[in-house]
Amino acid sequence: MRQKGVKIIAVVLICLGAVFPASASELNNPGYKNAAEASFPSLLSAAAFNKLFPLRSKFYTYASLMKAVQNLAQLKVQVEKRGPFIYKITRTDQRTGKKTVVRQDKDWNESWAQQKEYTTITIDYSQFCNSADPKTNQKELAAFFAQAAHETRDGADGQFNDGLMLKRELDTTNAYLAVNVVYPAVPGKKYYGRGPLQLSYNGNYGFASDCIFGDKNKLLSDPDLILRDPVVAFETALYFWMTPQGIKPSAHEVITGKWKPSAADQAKGWVAGFGLVTNIINGAIECNHGENVAAMKNRTAYYQHYLRSFGATDVRKCSCGSMQPFP
Repeated sequence: MRQKGVKIIAVVLICLGAVFPASASELNNPGYKNAAEASFPSLLSAAAFNKLFPLRSKFYTYASLMKAVQNLAQLKVQVEKRGPFIYKITRTDQRTGKKTVVRQDKDWNESWAQQKEYTTITIDYSQFCNSADPKTNQKELAAFFAQAAHETRDGADGQFNDGLMLKRELDTTNAYLAVNVVYPAVPGKKYYGRGPLQLSYNGNYGFASDCIFGDKNKLLSDPDLILRDPVVAFETALYFWMTPQGIKPSAHEVITGKWKPSAADQAKGWVAGFGLVTNIINGAIECNHGENVAAMKNRTAYYQHYLRSFGATDVRKCSCGSMQPFP
């Protein structure tokens, strides 16, 4: 979720996504009927996955991606807030219906806290690439793969064959530590980017661990679990994709069109599309700097590549060059 080495690729920053005929791509899914009948394996075969990532690390397997999708599909997480900073998180195992409060900040029941604005959101992880509309699922998977490919690439520009090569960022000198009373860094541990979307900072590791495992210490105490277990690596990426962060909507809500911008959002240039997904992931570095930011262009080029592979199109804005970054 940070800018990597400068890699320049010339692309058109409005996602027209040239179409391949459906018969030309094994990634299309003509048998898809509705959300109830859909399953992620029917959207993406092992052969298609391997074709999209021919130089991938052996760590990242189709089976581990499928297992991560299946694991998280069993989870719902309700995030309640009083004001912007006081949280209560309830995790539900949909197989058993068991609900567990995995986080409740110490001030949650204070009378002054109860006077704060109350908000709540429920994240259903089974909704990843599980819309009733197959084209929406193709666009979401193309966007997810585009961001993951950019974050983990280690090859030549313009080939689009080098995604999922890196398990962690190359420079591990930065520990990515931030003061966080709920998710404090464990002494001696570093929270640099790991996994397909390069999960970073102790706060994100703890929050992800609460949602995925119901235990913040699982990843806070052992961040290298993401490097040892490919299922966990993909789970952290899916968690980040599906979970809103602060005032940011989730990448899932944005790319599927569920998120609707307010007038204030639109004034900042925040409109639904792949460009806003990039803003969510790395806006402070890549957005609002014009149309020639190499990393932003690379993400967009990957998205166009995967859209073509799926025989899909997306006419929404893919650039974040004129978007204000999220604070």
